[in-house]
Amino acid sequence: MAAQGTLFIVSAPSGAGKSSLITALLKRFNYDDKLRLSISHTTRDMRPGEENGKSYYFVTNEEFEALIARQAFFEYAKVFGHYYGTSREIIDQWLAEGRDVLLDIDWQGARSIRAQAPDAVGIFILPPSLTELRSRLERRGRDSAADIDSRMDKAQREISHYNEYDYILVNDVFDETLLNLRSIILAKRQERARQEQAQRELIAELLPSGSVQD
Repeated sequence: MAAQGTLFIVSAPSGAGKSSLITALLKRFNYDDKLRLSISHTTRDMRPGEENGKSYYFVTNEEFEALIARQAFFEYAKVFGHYYGTSREIIDQWLAEGRDVLLDIDWQGARSIRAQAPDAVGIFILPPSLTELRSRLERRGRDSAADIDSRMDKAQREISHYNEYDYILVNDVFDETLLNLRSIILAKRQERARQEQAQRELIAELLPSGSVQD
């Protein structure tokens, strides 16, 4: 039986680089396929370039509400008329298989998850400064000046919840931040409780028969 995996919650304000870090982590360092990104369910329409089962699981309102009735979600919300939810069933299956799972969610979703899964590890990603955060949002070229002002206000409200997380990463130099993110995951994999579970046969072999700790 595989050792239980760890649930990692990753949150950040828009523009801090969270999605880019997660994408790079999975692409560069997931050699053993032991790390998975949770994919949310949503009732909104699929956008150009998105794929069902990769970007989101796209479902109807009826399907989503049936999943709610089955208590299939860790957390869910309705945003601008569309449901979004994090599947409990898929995550529980991956964790039971010994895989670590990344959740890319905001502080409200993180709070709901940790109320149900207190062993989940929270990681909050900060920008190096508000000036740099605004510059990143402007370089995207997606939003008007008014929209960027709104995003900046929202970002500061999100950042005020940093103290609800276990780890803080400042995304200044991308590759350094990526290595720090990977280090957190690797360190959790080596914790005694997890290694005792994963290596019980080896530990039993190495210890003298009937031994007890001093």
